Amino acid sequence: MSTDSTRQKHHYDAIHSHYEDHYYDAQSMAYRERFYYDPLFEGLDLNGCTVADLASGSGHNSVALLKRFPRAVVTGFDISSSACEAYRRNVGRPGVESDLTKPLDYAEKFDAAMVVGGLHHCVVDLPVAIDNLANILNPGGRLMMLEPNRAFALEGARRLWYRLDKYFDAATERALIPSELLAHAGARFIPERVAYYGGPGYFLISQSLIFRIPKAVKRATAPTLMVVESVFNRISMSWVHPYFIARWVRGSA
Repeated sequence: MSTDSTRQKHHYDAIHSHYEDHYYDAQSMAYRERFYYDPLFEGLDLNGCTVADLASGSGHNSVALLKRFPRAVVTGFDISSSACEAYRRNVGRPGVESDLTKPLDYAEKFDAAMVVGGLHHCVVDLPVAIDNLANILNPGGRLMMLEPNRAFALEGARRLWYRLDKYFDAATERALIPSELLAHAGARFIPERVAYYGGPGYFLISQSLIFRIPKAVKRATAPTLMVVESVFNRISMSWVHPYFIARWVRGSA
């Protein structure tokens, strides 16, 4: 199979059921609410806004957004047709089959867009993915993203894991750094904030599938890990944390 985005489509379809089971159970969603969505949406009011959920999967992130902003109008975009079908079912909103590494032909512009763990699957053509993010937003629109951090101290171990583990496709995914994304964005985006997060809970709760953590063990250890995580996130050094959250504002360029 060629090194292009079709690899990611086939890979995601192959692991979809396992991914859903571990990444969106009660413990993982509690982790996401506190350590993904709280900082991602901090200080925002998206009520009344149109929001594009890019690399939306089955819609769990959109559902979480709508709990906070019930008057937002969301649309999902994903490379997987089965994920788009699940998105329509779970969210009750359109799910558009689309590949972020190909020019996105979609007429509507949005007030905001979010991509949670999606851009690092687009490294076969990041410039086109960034173009799509810019083109889908109205001037002044806000982009919210969460991605694995390439500046993490254990990045070498992560790259090795990507090569060895069946749940990754090392040829088409890798961790990112905000400056790399901004270099592709140019003057089209104005960085608003970036912050680094994650500790033991990220790996043992949010990434339990990768570490083959049994669900019973995850349920038993999650309360303690959540406390540890909140303390760990007070460390401000970027190399300590495995993921980052960034917010950009769409400029007029």
